[in-house]
Amino acid sequence: MSALANLLQGLGSGGPDHKYSGNKPPVNQRDGAAGSSARRLTSVCLLMVAAALLALFGADLQVYSVDPWQELSRIGLGLVQPSWDDLPSLLQALAHTIAFALLAVALAAPLGLLLAMVFHWLPVRLLCAAVRSVHELFWGLIFMQLYGLSATTGLLAILVPFAGMFAKVFAEIFEQQQPEPVQTLPPVAGALKRYIYTLIPQSWPALLSYSRYRFECALRSSAILGFIGLPTLGFHLETAFKQGHYSEAGALLWVFLLLIASIRWWLRPRLLPLYLLAAIWLLPETIGFSNGGSLWRFISVDIWPTALRQGDWGGLLDWLQMMFSEQVWPGLVQTLLLTQIAVVLSGVVVLVCYPFASRALAGPVMRWPGRFLLLVLRSTPEMVLAYVLLLLCGPSGLPVVLALGLHNGGLIAFLVANASDAEHKSPLARPDDPKGIVGYAYVETPRRFPAMLAFLFYRWEVILRESAIMGILGVVTLGFYIDSAFEEIRYDRAFLLIAVTALLNILVDSLSRRLRRFAHTDSRLAKQSRNTSINCR
Repeated sequence: MSALANLLQGLGSGGPDHKYSGNKPPVNQRDGAAGSSARRLTSVCLLMVAAALLALFGADLQVYSVDPWQELSRIGLGLVQPSWDDLPSLLQALAHTIAFALLAVALAAPLGLLLAMVFHWLPVRLLCAAVRSVHELFWGLIFMQLYGLSATTGLLAILVPFAGMFAKVFAEIFEQQQPEPVQTLPPVAGALKRYIYTLIPQSWPALLSYSRYRFECALRSSAILGFIGLPTLGFHLETAFKQGHYSEAGALLWVFLLLIASIRWWLRPRLLPLYLLAAIWLLPETIGFSNGGSLWRFISVDIWPTALRQGDWGGLLDWLQMMFSEQVWPGLVQTLLLTQIAVVLSGVVVLVCYPFASRALAGPVMRWPGRFLLLVLRSTPEMVLAYVLLLLCGPSGLPVVLALGLHNGGLIAFLVANASDAEHKSPLARPDDPKGIVGYAYVETPRRFPAMLAFLFYRWEVILRESAIMGILGVVTLGFYIDSAFEEIRYDRAFLLIAVTALLNILVDSLSRRLRRFAHTDSRLAKQSRNTSINCR
């Protein structure tokens, strides 16, 4: 995971500064290892593609008889001619989006660091796995029942799952550090001193780079919290799209795109204290209630079925059977099918898009249009893409698959292109390397493929969480039933469905780790990171 964090520094720095080190093993050893690794990679890829092809037969990918071209032309015109008439409201929504993201990450990162120090405790690992497996929007729906449309709801919705993510990644970064500095400490030194004097200083560049990347993720999460009513950019986007005000929507999208693209210039460590004070001042006012006075009733009464509270075990069994047959099973199946198709589509998008952003393949000038395309794809939240595609394609799983494939494919293609640029004109590159389509097929793609596959496996769990939450838009995944349960104030149903979603994410994460280990993609990614050290700027 530290290898992943090192490569993710490209997201925070905007480009690679690289060095190279290491000696190659003998040719016969490389050939044998390469043959074994290639066979494993091929097996895993064929398994994933076969699963996606089978999923096509069961997923709801119906294309409705709509004429999207008129609507698409209006959306395109809105992007070309954005409206800045209501600039104060736009800037206020932007300020709320940044405030939620900045404060949540500022609180979640130190909390995750503390949890990472005791991550070897099983209860801590289980707690972190549980909280990070629930999407931020689901946390937002939960906290909204307690704190209303308040700043507390927005902060906790991002802070809680992000703390679990920070804890996991930071703990894995610590595990990858060299043991020699720790061995220099006296035996009586406690665990806290080992972290403060050795592990944290060793890991600091990776910790910082991952925190920057997680802040970008927090901006997207903060934006889509508007879809459940919080006053961020997503709220104004949804309103503009529903009312057909595509010029206003275009202005909002451009502002968010510029916000993501300019992070490397305005996110400066020395300015963070000032930013945090401004973020506290910019938090939105509370709409409704905010005292959380019903917290005890919510966790002790509301989320548990009536039959369970009354000790009616037969009634509880009937309720569970009803929930499984009518909501859990249909939502679970569609979530898994759409996820699998989206994972494979993401890989296809990577293979198609990364060469247009790579210096080695597109050239130093022509790569910039490709990099701009990848910036748009990775910066636009998946839910926003899905919402637009739903307007064009109708209410089915097809817009969900396309949105997830485009966003995650754009993100991974950006990282793969950065890695390609880092090795450009390096000892790994030879003057007689073929160019064009031959270089793409026989040089660049074989070098990038193991790392690309590792990134896909890392994103598998994320894609599953996003597939579930797309139910809020009307697609029949687990999120559809969760949103309906909250609307009907049936918190027991919502709690069961969220628990199923969390368990499903944990299982997929475990399967992803096993497949990465089987295909040796993590070791390839670590080697690539050692050969390509990216400094934060």
